[in-house]
Amino acid sequence: MNILVVGSGGREHAIALAVKKSPLCDTLVCAPGNPGMANLWRGG
Repeated sequence: MNILVVGSGGREHAIALAVKKSPLCDTLVCAPGNPGMANLWRGG
């Protein structure tokens, strides 16, 4: 499943982190994101 998280705040970061841990998530994109979120979708 491809997932887009929209926002750059702490809540969006927490959502992105939880989504990334899901086995259903194939691709995670954060827009606009923040430096911490960049590590999630780059494989960090």
